[in-house]
Amino acid sequence: MKKRLISLLNAFFYNTSFCIFEQNQHTMIEEQVILVNENDEQIGLMPKQEAHEKAVLHRAFSVFVFNDANELMLQQRAFGKYHSPGLWTNTCCSHQRNGESNLEAGKRRLQEEMGFVTELSETTSFIYKAPFENGLTEHEYDHILIGKYNDVPILNTEEVASWKWMLLEDVKNDIAINPDSYTAWFKIIFDKFYKHISL
Repeated sequence: MKKRLISLLNAFFYNTSFCIFEQNQHTMIEEQVILVNENDEQIGLMPKQEAHEKAVLHRAFSVFVFNDANELMLQQRAFGKYHSPGLWTNTCCSHQRNGESNLEAGKRRLQEEMGFVTELSETTSFIYKAPFENGLTEHEYDHILIGKYNDVPILNTEEVASWKWMLLEDVKNDIAINPDSYTAWFKIIFDKFYKHISL
């Protein structure tokens, strides 16, 4: 009986260690961003941190989710994020993985950050470059994705501090009054691509 218990415990710790190893391996893969040219053609891969240190153009996406009242779901970035901590922004955003479509990436990250998935559609894309106080720079070919959802999200608190619904006009007005409360890419989208982010 004792030998059987020891055998089971050994198997448990082995499997647990293997799962942790697998998660770490997955995290390492996830850190790669897709480098692109100005036509959004893939030209390579690079670790995310390095891409932000060197300000290299890479592919990204920004998801905008609305409810039936045409309110936008905003998220407040977690205060532990490596850039733009605590700032308000669109529903979620991130980087595509190698071989992943824009819509696949958007749905994956929506689940990871906000705890739900909904159908998304592509609208427009743009290139922006924004340096941050920590010495990193976002230089992204950003794809804007739109979706609809009416329930309460289940926040991943490592990524998101809070959330709220707001009408687009109210968001636009608040950005004008409190620009430092919002992320750089979110302000660019509102300034140049406002017509592309309404349902």
